[in-house]
Amino acid sequence: MAQYDIIGVHGAAILAGCLDPKKFKEFKLIKKTQLSSNTAKFRFALPTPTSVLGLPVGEHVVCRGKDEQGKEIIRPYTPITLDSDLGYFELVVKMYPKGRMSHHFRHMRIGDYLPIRGPVGRFRYSPGQARAFGMLAGGSGITPMFQLIRAILENPKDKTNIHLIYANTTYEDILLKEEMDDFAMKFPDSFKVYYVLSKPPEGWNGGVGHIMKEMIQSHCPPPAFDIQILRCGPPVMNKAMAVHLNALGYTSQMQFEF
Repeated sequence: MAQYDIIGVHGAAILAGCLDPKKFKEFKLIKKTQLSSNTAKFRFALPTPTSVLGLPVGEHVVCRGKDEQGKEIIRPYTPITLDSDLGYFELVVKMYPKGRMSHHFRHMRIGDYLPIRGPVGRFRYSPGQARAFGMLAGGSGITPMFQLIRAILENPKDKTNIHLIYANTTYEDILLKEEMDDFAMKFPDSFKVYYVLSKPPEGWNGGVGHIMKEMIQSHCPPPAFDIQILRCGPPVMNKAMAVHLNALGYTSQMQFEF
């Protein structure tokens, strides 16, 4: 039986999503693209070519797998696709050497099924909820930011400005760089990205080290009632960003941590 229904909203027929917030549903892996030595993009099929995942922008899913010892493990992931992408969804996953869920993704083959549940999350985006977003991302913490960036920039009616600072260790670690550079070129007035590397290559002209208070001052909108600063990265980074933001005068209402 198909995992979606036709529902009416104000007389219009639309497709309901394929997700269930209470139980896991399985989705088939149909494509795996290696992006770097430890990162891959996984594409999963939805029940029909016109099905939508049904994930509100800003929310994520929970994936279930097995670790090296065969023990069940669940972890949150944010798809980089939107409901404008019909028939499939994609996850970009960084696989760490000792990561328990990383083990599961590393051994997934085409035709395997991934159980997921959702939507999950405390952040749900509505166009116009902020005049501008500042985004502080580290490593695979770019995925919830990328989902939101796509939703804003691909909606001609959404005039929200986005200022992203994205930190990584090496140049090769930068995820979705081609897509973000393309957005920056197509939407120069709406989207600006500043990359920071702790081990930059020779001739690097971006930020060096970690995201510092001065970088936030230079590349993010200043504190105001109609701006929000979003952060997503390793726990140590998130804690450091909170200290910087508080010191710069951003109130708790202006901050959100994925």
